[in-house]
Parts: sequence; structure tokens; C-alpha cells
Amino acid sequence: MPEHSPRKADHLDLCATDQVAFRERTNLLEQVDLVHDALPELALSEVDPSTELCGKRLAAPVVIAAMTGGLERAEAINRDLAAVAEDRGIGFAFGSMRPLVETGTELGYLVRDVAPRALVLGNIGVVQARDLSTEDLGRVVERAGCDALCVHLNPAMELIQPEGDRDFRGGLETIARLCRELPVPVVVKETGCGLSRSVGRRLREVGVRWVDTSGAGGTSWVGVESLRARREPGPMWDWGIPTAASVVQLGGLGLEVVATGGVSTGLDVARALALGAVAGGIARPFLHAWSRDGRRGADQLAGAVIDEVRAVLLLTGSRTVAELQSRPLVLGPDLAAWLPADSPLRGRLVAPGVR
Repeated sequence: MPEHSPRKADHLDLCATDQVAFRERTNLLEQVDLVHDALPELALSEVDPSTELCGKRLAAPVVIAAMTGGLERAEAINRDLAAVAEDRGIGFAFGSMRPLVETGTELGYLVRDVAPRALVLGNIGVVQARDLSTEDLGRVVERAGCDALCVHLNPAMELIQPEGDRDFRGGLETIARLCRELPVPVVVKETGCGLSRSVGRRLREVGVRWVDTSGAGGTSWVGVESLRARREPGPMWDWGIPTAASVVQLGGLGLEVVATGGVSTGLDVARALALGAVAGGIARPFLHAWSRDGRRGADQLAGAVIDEVRAVLLLTGSRTVAELQSRPLVLGPDLAAWLPADSPLRGRLVAPGVR
């Protein structure tokens, strides 16, 4: 059995529980207050929550975020989640495709027969991408029918993982090469620790248009690897930039941002949209819902999230996501501390306590 198969099985087992959550740090989305409009002058049927991501129109600004692939259990999980994405008109992302690259296993990576039109996002680590040719990655993307390739950055997770990478040189050059040469969009994402403004600037300079925050406050992958290694919880468990902070850090850079990291409800998604994200990504709650009730459970969660996004749009007097992104906001002090001086959000803020 390939070395990464037991590791991926461990990841699934641990993420099916709540013991891998951040312990003290939140994603700070609770510090985003949207101003209620008691006279919205809208019918719910007029609300349009659609958005565009990687050149595809989504019926709602939601992505079933990266979780798994490469083992037998991933086959049922990914096919069911991809089918839900197809039915609901939302996005779906594979977990790391390293097993497909290294061993050729297709378990969990072939979903186009159940999701022919859905936005499907591939996924490879930047260290693995560095050591692969663009042609090899292009073949992987084509084999899995991906509309775009997520390149994940995960130095904190790797440093804790006993068998993890230790050399992270050449990452930006690799991303620049893929942006130039890969025939599909490239999305750069973190793995639970968020993206800063400095990283966002560097990515934009080499041609990146899409990023995924994967911020602190949801699943701690440092925590996952600590548990796998049977280490005592350390101070790095809560390391990272909170999801909402990462979204505001990336504002105004010309990037299209997917907010993932502790996002679990439609209200969370709407708060991220109000900060400037184009979509919200949800991972572990979908795994929990699937574990409880299979495809039906995942579909019910997707429906509830989408309905909540639509409700928030109406209750802020917004027909569209773009209108929500022009509405006034109140930010709590911990999130406001992350706001760049030149943030486009500053013109929309009302004084704390004003509703």
C-alpha cells in the first residue's frame, strides 16, 4: 500500500470528529455585523446569489472545499459530494491529488459522470508541483476533468508531519510557471493557516487571479498532524491568520478570493462575501453531514447554506452578491486590527454599535 494511503485514512478519521478544530482562535467571521434592512423592497424570488469562479457561473457562492481522494473511502465521499455540487449548482474540490500523480490510483478522482457541469477543482501541493512538469500536471487535470487546479501551500502542516516536506524553496517560481503554461486556471490556497497581504501581492505579481484563504479557525492541520504523530498539543496548534482577517488582507489586490476555514453556515458565507470574497468554501461540515446521512445529508446541508445566503441578501436589501458588497458593515476590534490602511472596506464601515 502506498505510504500516503494510511496518512489520508488518518486524516479522514480525525476530520470526522471535532477534536481537530482550532482550540482558542476563531475565524473572526463572528466579528462581521451586517446591517439589517427592515424595508428591503424585495421579493425572495428576486434575490440572485449566483457568482462566477474560475470562468464558471455558480448558482450560489458556495464550494464544497477540499477534503479527500486516493483511497477507497474517498470514492463514495467524493462522488456523492460532487453529485450534490452538480444538483445545487455549486463548486466541488478534490483533496490532494498526490496519490493520482504518484501511484496512478483513480480512487475518488473520477466524478464527471455524476457532475458533468459542476465546477471541479483539482488540488496539488506546491512542493509536488515544483518537482513535476507542467505537462504531467496537465495530464492529471485532464484525467480528472478539472476546470482549475488548486496549488496548496502547507508549510506549517508539513513541519509537524513526521514524513512531511522541509524544503519550500521555489514555490513562487512554480506557481508563476503554472500560471503561464497550464491550460486551466490556477487557484493558490493555504491549508488552514491563511494568506497574508504580502503573499497576496507576490501571487498577483506572478499572474495569480484566484486564491483560497483556508484560514485559521476551522480545522487545524497542525492539530491533525500532531494527533497523527501522537504529540502533546503545542502552541502551534492555533497558528495562522483567521479566515476573515485573510479576506480583508487580500482586499484591493485584484484577486478573486474564496473564503474557507471554519465556514459552516450561510451566514458565514454571506459575511465573507460582504468582506469581498466571491464564494465561501465549506469542508468538515460536509464530511460530518455525509458521515451521518450520506448524500442526502450533504444535500440537506447544501440547501440550508444556500437558503441562508439568500435570506441574508434579502435582509440586507441586496438583490445580488455585488449589492451586498456595497452595504455598510460593522467590524469588531480584533478583525478591524487586520484591516489594511488602503482597504476598500473602510468607506463602508459605520461606527461600532451603530446598526
